[in-house]
Amino acid sequence: MEEFTAPERARLAPHFSNVDGPVFALVDLPETVKGAMFARYSRYPGTLRRLFLDEFADSLPQREAHAADDVEGGRAAELFERIFVGYGDDSVAQLGGAHIAVEWCSNVLTKLLQRPRLASYLEQSTRYIAYDAPMPGGGYRYHRDAELGPEYVASMDALFAAYSEALPRVSAWVDETFPTTPGESEAVRRRAVKAKALDLLRGLLPAASLSHMGIYASGQAYEQLIMHLLAHPLPEARVCGQRMLEAVKAVIPSFVSRIERPGRGDVWIDYLSERRAAERRWAERLGLDRDEAGEARSSVELVHVDGDENRLLAALLFEAAGTPEASALSAVEHLSDDERARMLADLVGERSNRRHRPGRGFEALRYRFEIVSDYGAFRDLQRHRMLTVQWQPLTPDLGAEIPEEVADAGCGELYERALERSRAEYERLREAGHQEAAPYALCLGYRIRYVLDLNAREAMHLTELRSAREGHASYRAVAQAMHTAIEQRHPAVAATMRYVDHSSEPRLERILAEIRGESRRASLTA
Repeated sequence: MEEFTAPERARLAPHFSNVDGPVFALVDLPETVKGAMFARYSRYPGTLRRLFLDEFADSLPQREAHAADDVEGGRAAELFERIFVGYGDDSVAQLGGAHIAVEWCSNVLTKLLQRPRLASYLEQSTRYIAYDAPMPGGGYRYHRDAELGPEYVASMDALFAAYSEALPRVSAWVDETFPTTPGESEAVRRRAVKAKALDLLRGLLPAASLSHMGIYASGQAYEQLIMHLLAHPLPEARVCGQRMLEAVKAVIPSFVSRIERPGRGDVWIDYLSERRAAERRWAERLGLDRDEAGEARSSVELVHVDGDENRLLAALLFEAAGTPEASALSAVEHLSDDERARMLADLVGERSNRRHRPGRGFEALRYRFEIVSDYGAFRDLQRHRMLTVQWQPLTPDLGAEIPEEVADAGCGELYERALERSRAEYERLREAGHQEAAPYALCLGYRIRYVLDLNAREAMHLTELRSAREGHASYRAVAQAMHTAIEQRHPAVAATMRYVDHSSEPRLERILAEIRGESRRASLTA
């Protein structure tokens, strides 16, 4: 718990559903302020309420604490009850939303929170926040549970101690190794060096590492998310689900009223639990529950393609045509390969930046990728909304690797010892019956297997965004490999993804972005 003075609590009370808990709703704030606060959240080392006091409170008028007895208005609540609960018109629940903050949540929990598609998320970044500083109450920033035993605490402390020892050494090596970029200021270089060092050492942090998250979602999305959390076997998830329910009830209670209604939410939660149990039961029966002989390497494999370039072209023409799609398909099938490539390039058009994307017809072609990468890269790719992502449990079975630059900085052995300590604690927790909690102990450098199933339009967005030179090397490699696989199957489609960056030379990844950011700030103050 973070402590606030009496004046600070009075300033916070009108705008937060509670002043003490780690899960809370934002209340009676302009939409632009809520959006700006969440945008700043990812790079701010403290909590959201402290951020509000430090950077936003002085620009807002003083208000009285909000009344908790009628947050929606009686008439609106009555109408909602009749339509949503009485008639089951779920679309009504998409018409209202709320900003919710979830603080001090493990990286395991952040993946569960980010699973729904129809929501927006902002997660505190390991690229800008160093994890060597203690929490407000003391101790390193990792999830704690007395049920996991003193061995767990000792192992987590050892991992964070290794991270803290390596950080200044790797930072000094980065600063000495990479030359100064023309036009950079001291502040720009300092931020870029810090980001590079934190990137290189992210794999040392365990999945128990704590983060802060901001969520904006509709009432319908919160209802589904809360029930999934309450049905989950991980205790942290269930506790978070209950806290989130209370936070949402503080601002839009009608939207989540079915969760606690007998015969509604309880039945749904039981169904989710039973479905998960059936999945595990059949995986165990077929011997698919653990791949102890799995090949320990990263990989990107295009396992299935649905559609082809002809169907893509026909779909792109559909809205301009006056004939059935079959007629368009027949017409493009008679074109030569060169004609089809020219036609596709013409229909996509001249994209002057990566935010210019082709029409919905690009969604007629789908790719299913099976990926093995470090958990850190998975964290970033999993956040993409417009795709189907499925992932297997995080285990040490697929191994981990030590970044070459960490070894060059003289911290290779330290990193390797941390990985072994992490693996040993995972096995101890698993053998002690803590199967759901065991992944807490694993470093983010361990690999995980997952599926990204996405259409060509979303593939363009993901590969261009995640291959950008400012990005983390591990997810850049995945995005580049995905684009290469698409190019081998559909070269004309891959050619339209012109902003995919296949460069791989060592660099200060964030330096250009920091220079551009400083230039923009200077122009705004000029």
